[in-house]
Amino acid sequence: MKTPTVVAEVQTAFRDAMRGIASTVSIVTAGDRSRGHGMTATAITSVSLDPPALLVCINRKTLLHDIISSTGRFCVNVLAQQHREISNAFSGGVAPHERFSMGDWSETEDGLKYLTSAQARIFCVKKLAIPFGTHTIFVGEVGDVQIAENSAPLLYQNSTYCSSTPVAAQ
Repeated sequence: MKTPTVVAEVQTAFRDAMRGIASTVSIVTAGDRSRGHGMTATAITSVSLDPPALLVCINRKTLLHDIISSTGRFCVNVLAQQHREISNAFSGGVAPHERFSMGDWSETEDGLKYLTSAQARIFCVKKLAIPFGTHTIFVGEVGDVQIAENSAPLLYQNSTYCSSTPVAAQ
């Protein structure tokens, strides 16, 4: 059995290791006509091409978790480099009720908000919810994808925004 000190050391090392992985920054949104919410996320992964699906990991204590659980829908808005301020707002820099005042947000017929200028907008229907630790892993089947023309993704690594640079072929 591991002692609490060993567990804390592993958690710290794990957090540091994960910070070193460059990740694409997205805003996950969910909602309906009566409410909407969104948050910045990097824990997003493709799952399958047939059927097209992805997963998002959402803390169970958040409003976004509650809304995805009840509506069964969410949108992954893949951010471009020009979206740093919006990313900061949705990661807690702005009060939740003010977040959608920043950026060019639109809304589907049933009230799901999406960022019109995002590099990509991936609309999903929740197919599976797996609680694990502090989070729930939501697997969403992709119903629609909208892609912007030639924009560079916003990346996050070591607690800062960064960009990718193509590596020349050898």
